Amino acid sequence: MEIKKLEHSSVELTLTLSAATIEEDYSKTIKDYAKKLTLKGFRPGKAPVSLVESKYGDAIREEVTFKLMEKNLQDSYKDMDAKDRPLPYSTPELQNEDALLPFKPNTDVTYSVIYDVLPTVTLPEYKGLEIEYPARQITDADVNAEIERLREQNAMVITKNGAIAEGDIVTIDYAELDADGNEMAANKRDDFTFTVGSSYNFYKLDKDLVGMKKGDESVIEKTYDDESGMGSDYLGKTVKIKVAVKEVKYKEVPELDDDFAQDVKDEYKTVDDLLKATRKQLEDNAEEGNKAAKLDAVVKALLEKTEIDVPKSMVEAQLEQDWQNFISRFGMSEEDVLKIMGAQGGGKENFLETRRADTIQNIKGQLIIEQIKEEQKYEVSEEEIEAELKNYGEDINKDNPNYESMKIYAEDDVKYKKARDLLLESNTFKPVEPKEESEEKKEN
Repeated sequence: MEIKKLEHSSVELTLTLSAATIEEDYSKTIKDYAKKLTLKGFRPGKAPVSLVESKYGDAIREEVTFKLMEKNLQDSYKDMDAKDRPLPYSTPELQNEDALLPFKPNTDVTYSVIYDVLPTVTLPEYKGLEIEYPARQITDADVNAEIERLREQNAMVITKNGAIAEGDIVTIDYAELDADGNEMAANKRDDFTFTVGSSYNFYKLDKDLVGMKKGDESVIEKTYDDESGMGSDYLGKTVKIKVAVKEVKYKEVPELDDDFAQDVKDEYKTVDDLLKATRKQLEDNAEEGNKAAKLDAVVKALLEKTEIDVPKSMVEAQLEQDWQNFISRFGMSEEDVLKIMGAQGGGKENFLETRRADTIQNIKGQLIIEQIKEEQKYEVSEEEIEAELKNYGEDINKDNPNYESMKIYAEDDVKYKKARDLLLESNTFKPVEPKEESEEKKEN
């Protein structure tokens, strides 16, 4: 077994499969085939092994050899250091397969695979540093904004008999019509609900619905220009959309008074109680946010002094997870989300690329903390593991069939938190005003 380090945290593993191992399995497999095959002129299973070998020997040898190579590869992982084993999401790629074929009898097979491994991280000094971090302070404006959010959250949704206005919640059926006036099944949606003015609909029908009522039907003709935000398939195109209004509702936002405060929580008796509790909650959240900002700042400072070659498979796996999380937030199929994104000139590739740089940076940060965790060699008690398991859910107990495997995850998470807390406790942090987020980043 030979392991050669390559760039981008990958390795080339070279192994040799002995001729004796291949011939033993090949001989057994040929005999098994002879017992099962039916050849012309012979009863089932009675064809001579030599005849089976002459007709199918090369194919059987290839099948046997590739299976043994895979088993040999899996067995090799047991004899190597963990740092040289492939990442879970990195599939070893066989090199120069054409040069290996055809496999010759009584001949060793030496082959190589390339796969990604966990990057090597050499840490700089990570204690006794002075770090600036963007500190969040809660203002009256923050409290007022949260109160408004609570009012919206507690608004009553009431059926409306009058005309649709901006801000109303409507449920419609719609379908694009073809040149003959027939509904196009691919572009048809029933019971589609959205808030007028949000533009959260494919054809941007918000303004066209204003003035319509429940039960109204209409064929809306729209032409999409460069400012419409539609994708290239619709720019300059005039389409007809058949719309039927099935439901119209509006929100009635409660007044900010003592009754509202009591509705939010029984323990609040007055608006003043609500305001004080809201500020306290926001300040607690800000404290947690500032803790995260400190960790980000110190990790960023360490990364400036650390070279980490993140493997491509690690980045792609995280980006795909981010994409799936993004899709799940819509409550729609991936196809429908892509359709909406396409209308706005976006798509999956654009989504992934706008996040790639931050994803790589985040992975590097995690690797920094993982390396600290390894260096510190933390001990974890059963009490700490049980406390962490409670964060996973009430059903993670000794009766759960996954209990033992979850304990392993919990132990690792406790060690990770210890390494994170070490960074926070071993360095000095100076609060500074947060920088305004760039317009480009907001848009992304």
